[in-house]
Amino acid sequence: MARRRKRGLLGQLARSSRIGLIFVVVISGLWYWQEASVRDQLSWMGVPEWQWNDWRGWNRVLRNDGFLLGWSDVRGGPLWVGYVLNRVDDPHSLPRPDRFESDWRSLWPIDSSDYTHSGYDRGHLAPNYAMSVVHGRDAQMASFLMTNIAPQRPKLNRQLWQRLEEAVIDDFVPRFGRVWVVTGPVYDDQLLHRVGFSQIPVGFYKILIAPGATPRALAFLMPQNVDGNEPLARFAVTIDEIEARTGLDFFPQLADPVERKLEGRVDKEGWGLEAVSTRPGRYR
Repeated sequence: MARRRKRGLLGQLARSSRIGLIFVVVISGLWYWQEASVRDQLSWMGVPEWQWNDWRGWNRVLRNDGFLLGWSDVRGGPLWVGYVLNRVDDPHSLPRPDRFESDWRSLWPIDSSDYTHSGYDRGHLAPNYAMSVVHGRDAQMASFLMTNIAPQRPKLNRQLWQRLEEAVIDDFVPRFGRVWVVTGPVYDDQLLHRVGFSQIPVGFYKILIAPGATPRALAFLMPQNVDGNEPLARFAVTIDEIEARTGLDFFPQLADPVERKLEGRVDKEGWGLEAVSTRPGRYR
């Protein structure tokens, strides 16, 4: 009798385990499907993939309202941030948040106070203004998480980089109606060169895609040591060059012939870059 009861209990446990496993598989599948759907909405032709077979590329995709980012706990900063900007006919900027917030998803306690007296600005990757105008308050607040921030020299952050961000949202997006953006830092292997827990990049990149039957691309690579008044056009580069500097493969779902054409040359035609290249920024 005791043996039969034991077998009955074991059978019930086995059935419960199978039901639990099926439940986990179904829930995991639904989560993965939803996550993949969100990634498709916030990235063009797939999220960037790491090309080099080493520790430097380990990153986790963090999802926020309005943008995705590839977070590196090794670097203490993002490897890339991706988002889409659509034309807004009557844009209204929301009040700027008054502080930056730590992000519990980071392995390290990265805090805004780390930057105090460091000589570096808290540089947004997903921009405050564009997030607020196109994606709303939740996206704007997410842009003030410290996982969206990297150390930038003041002349880059407040002048050259700001001028580029302004040109994207005020000129390129209205021109094309929609622009996909992938942006991020360029790191070297000086891992101890940090502000708090965040490695200091040697430069920053921004890749712009105007989608369509024949997509257009425009990419920039800017070092930290700029004067701030340089023409934007001086920093236009190929996507291939950014891939070589970062180890990332952008737009991995692109067909090879399209990828070679899009990523292997600097094509400024149709962007109106000459009209904004030397335009003064908001800050001097």
